Amino acid sequence: MRSLLRLWPFLRPVRARFFTAAFVAVLASCIGLVIPVVLKWLVDGPVAARDPGGAWLGGGYLALLGVAEAGMFGLRRWLVARPLAAVEAAMREALYRHLQRLPVAFHDRWASGQLLSRATTDLSLLRLFLAFPLTFLLVNGTTIVVGCVILLVQRWSLGLVLLAPVLPLMVLCSVIEAKYALAARRAQDQLGDLTTVVEESVLGIRITKGFGRHRSQARAFKRLTHRVRTTELHKARLLAWIWGVITTLPEIAIGTALVLGTLQVADGALSAGTLVAFLSTALALRWPVDSIGFLLAMSNEAATAADRYFEVLDEEPAADTAAKDTTAGDTAAGDRAVSKASPDGTGGGERPGDGLRFEGVEFRYPDSAADTPPTLRGVDLHIRSGETMALVGATGSGKTTLTALVPRLYDPTAGRITLDGRDLATLGREETRTLVSVAFEEPTLFSATVADNVLMARSGNGTATAGDSEGDGHDDGHDEEEAALSRALEVAQADGFVRALPEGAATQVGEQGLSLSGGQRQRLALARAVVGRPRFLILDDPLSALDVHTEALVEAALRRVLATTTALVVAHRPSTVLLADRVALLSDGRISAVGTHHELLRDNAEYAALMSGGGSRLEGEEVR
Repeated sequence: MRSLLRLWPFLRPVRARFFTAAFVAVLASCIGLVIPVVLKWLVDGPVAARDPGGAWLGGGYLALLGVAEAGMFGLRRWLVARPLAAVEAAMREALYRHLQRLPVAFHDRWASGQLLSRATTDLSLLRLFLAFPLTFLLVNGTTIVVGCVILLVQRWSLGLVLLAPVLPLMVLCSVIEAKYALAARRAQDQLGDLTTVVEESVLGIRITKGFGRHRSQARAFKRLTHRVRTTELHKARLLAWIWGVITTLPEIAIGTALVLGTLQVADGALSAGTLVAFLSTALALRWPVDSIGFLLAMSNEAATAADRYFEVLDEEPAADTAAKDTTAGDTAAGDRAVSKASPDGTGGGERPGDGLRFEGVEFRYPDSAADTPPTLRGVDLHIRSGETMALVGATGSGKTTLTALVPRLYDPTAGRITLDGRDLATLGREETRTLVSVAFEEPTLFSATVADNVLMARSGNGTATAGDSEGDGHDDGHDEEEAALSRALEVAQADGFVRALPEGAATQVGEQGLSLSGGQRQRLALARAVVGRPRFLILDDPLSALDVHTEALVEAALRRVLATTTALVVAHRPSTVLLADRVALLSDGRISAVGTHHELLRDNAEYAALMSGGGSRLEGEEVR
């Protein structure tokens, strides 16, 4: 239950209305306990005296008390509805912001369905807990305490009979609740796994249908749903035990008190009105007592949901160090810096216009075993300012991992990376990603328009957006975006098919961009990478999904972009190598050779083997 206390920071902004609602609910419940007192007066007074006027007056009092009780419970509902919806929204926003800040390594090891279930199902359970169980545990607890005092005041001997089951109830409920908490956690984790399978099945529907695997997928899904069903039935059995115990023992106590009270009335030791009031109070306490098990079960589920929610929030976000001086004077300061390069040119401090350097870079994935060798080790590579370097290597050599270090999707385990002499570790991620742009091998598009997908790489770079300004400033910003979009689409040779879409660049591309072909998605991803005219460009095999004709057109346009930036291009095909000034061969996590395409083709057997099949074509062509 400790995790539920951590909800307080989210609840604090609405605490006034929340506590007011709780007070109103307690007051309404206490009004309900006044009704038996009025009944006692009514039975022992007007009814016993056969006074119709007094009976009508007593009935009026009862009606007013009932209306007041109902009105206050309605007021409580009105007071908490909007604030608690705001609390849920704030918690969901906090979770989403935190997920964006968590390192890629976290997302590598967490299933998306588990995160989705925490952002939806678990948060709904927490909102329900704040709206109902939390309040009514307080209300019903107060009602039980006040009611027990009234019972003891009315007839202490009968009151003790009703209180006799309290200790057995507490012991039995604590045992069952502990088991229920474990079952609740297991059910919510299984639901997260089920959400993951559903998401993967939807995204991979083409593979499932293409290979005719819908029946096997359905069987696998059925097994998971059976597990969830088994756990939910186990929860239902435990809840039935709680309800059974909480209902049976108090009913036995009420029956015993009724028999004893009737005997006392017959003996004249107790008035009929007192017995009526006593039994009315006992029956008024029936729902608060019966509901305790139900409320505790809901609280256990909420505690589990809170554990799962804060399990994600407690994950440490990626350290976001920032340079000591990130003002506009950085460039001027860098121009005045004295080079501290070592004689061999591999070490040193700030070197303005130095391009991109990897110095002794080592990287090991966070979830890899301790005895597993690093993916990258001792990588030394210098890409000069304005140069395009092709990165070539066999499958699994670490090319994609190396390129992921530049935009700080991962941080090196050892060594350092510099951008124009500035250590990447001293740059904030925000600044890094304004300097570096990336096109990944697997192009990912969002459920947005073509324009939104391409222009997202310009956010944070001073680009005007809707609502940033008014009048001519807004028009200028819009015109600038249009020009940037048009230029990027032209470079990626995507302007033709974009114009052919139903609404042009305003066309929604659909989830994951699956309404487009693989080549179209890749061209839009390339356009997104170049739209902001970045100082450093990282391209991971950007042309792999293009046909030969389109590839040639994109290469011609891309050369103009590469001439004005420092670029690292992962190349799997000889045609992509032609875009580069030099080539680096990555072998077994190390840079084993650097040179022009012709030099490596002549002097390096491993490179020649990788380029075989296209080498004859390349040998007769000029390389940039």
